[in-house]
Amino acid sequence: MTNLSTPSARKKAREFLLQSLYQWELAGQDIHTIEAQFYAEHNMDKVDREYYRELLHGIPAALYEVDSSYEPLLDRRLDELDPISKSILRLASFEMAKRIDVPYKVVINEAVNLAKKYGPEDSQKYINAVMDKLAPRYRKAEIAEMRKANSQKPSTP
Repeated sequence: MTNLSTPSARKKAREFLLQSLYQWELAGQDIHTIEAQFYAEHNMDKVDREYYRELLHGIPAALYEVDSSYEPLLDRRLDELDPISKSILRLASFEMAKRIDVPYKVVINEAVNLAKKYGPEDSQKYINAVMDKLAPRYRKAEIAEMRKANSQKPSTP
């Protein structure tokens, strides 16, 4: 039973994380109980289990920090967000801040894809806007490096 860290295994981990965080938000169940339930009820063979576990435990442990990072960027109160969007923002904000091994564009793209698949209509636009504003806070050097590389590309005639 080896752990996978491929892009598709991470994508599946994010889907399960979203479902787990949603369940935690709505039912208020203990994270350990949710984790055990997911391992029992879902095929985790193609999931980056280490990533799933790290974020599942890390997000609630740093909840105030996570929510405080994106809350000022919202156009409404945090408690007015639908639970899916809130869970996606928590997941993406945690990744943005704590998993610098994941490029910020990947973090944003994955969050947008989760919103398209699971969120309310047009929530992907909202998630994208919030994460675009959050990225410079945590990824200033990465963004600057990308802009520099893009500016050095020769233009096509």
